[in-house]
Amino acid sequence: MQTIDCVVAGAGVVGLAVARALALSSREVVVIEKADAIGTVTSSRNSEVIHAGLYYAPGSLKARLCVEGRRQLYAYCAEHTVGHRRAGKLIVASEPGQTDGLRAIEANAKRCGVDDLALLTRAEAESLEPALRCAGALLSPSTGIVDSHALMLSLRGDAEAAGASFAFLTGVAGAAIEADGIRIDTRDANGETFAVEAGAFVNAAGLDAQAVASRIEGFPRDLIPRQWLARGNYFALPGRSPFSRLIYPVPVEGGLGVHLTLDLAGNARFGPDVEWIDSVDYTVDPGRSAVFYEAIRRYWPDLADGALQLAYAGIRPKLSGPGQPAADFVIQGPADHGVGRIVNLFGIESPGLTASLAIADHVAELLYPT
Repeated sequence: MQTIDCVVAGAGVVGLAVARALALSSREVVVIEKADAIGTVTSSRNSEVIHAGLYYAPGSLKARLCVEGRRQLYAYCAEHTVGHRRAGKLIVASEPGQTDGLRAIEANAKRCGVDDLALLTRAEAESLEPALRCAGALLSPSTGIVDSHALMLSLRGDAEAAGASFAFLTGVAGAAIEADGIRIDTRDANGETFAVEAGAFVNAAGLDAQAVASRIEGFPRDLIPRQWLARGNYFALPGRSPFSRLIYPVPVEGGLGVHLTLDLAGNARFGPDVEWIDSVDYTVDPGRSAVFYEAIRRYWPDLADGALQLAYAGIRPKLSGPGQPAADFVIQGPADHGVGRIVNLFGIESPGLTASLAIADHVAELLYPT
């Protein structure tokens, strides 16, 4: 049986970026995806924000890969004509007691290498966004938005142009580590199975990453972290947004609060909130809008009753649960587990979209050190 260089499990934005990076370095790559198209799960159920890298622990993978990934992503989108806009965002204190939180975010961001922030008074913030009401704000000019679907199509096109191939409606049924690589047992939508011999394997399966890792025969089970699921619900605002920038409150436990983001047409959506769940379920409870109205009116008091429309939900594959400190990405390479040329990507939630190109470079270096 012919051995290919690498199999990538998962065709979300990170799996696509990894496949592209490996294919561009002349590796033979096959991407297997259990859905019938690219990016149908976490990658298409988010805020489409290009994050500056403000909130993460200095030196963490999230901090380093977000800052580097943001730089790469802006350059990539410009070069490949992927829709994006450096919209900027305001992190707002809704009351004077929260302004210390803005200073803490600014100090943390500087330690992460983000040095373009500006603390604004109430008058300065409200002059930028007349619909806003706040006690002060932190301006992040390098935060932006991106057409995530166009980005994924571009990444796939690059990967295929460099020789990568895709197998949709195909999942990982099992795997075994062998002397000269790894055997991947796959199963298609008809239940047909076939084996692929690969020199390397990248588990970029997102919400299924833990399940995929557990199917690798001989992989240490104690290195597979527990996963928590946090559903983020979104509501949309019909018509053009009264804001030209993204508006974020001071962060809350488990997420960044009910914030306002924009799409490239200028339409606004609110979310995500944080709803801990036990299984994958994208149902949005219309009754949650009451919490949204209350949260949004802390910075936009003129939001009219009945203005919000139910939109969609996404699910974060989190490595920390309720009341626990935020966890970093876990990206395990051969040096971490010692059982072959395998990279597992666990807990790739936000800022995974922003960091995708930098994550891809990191994975390639773990597999094929220069």
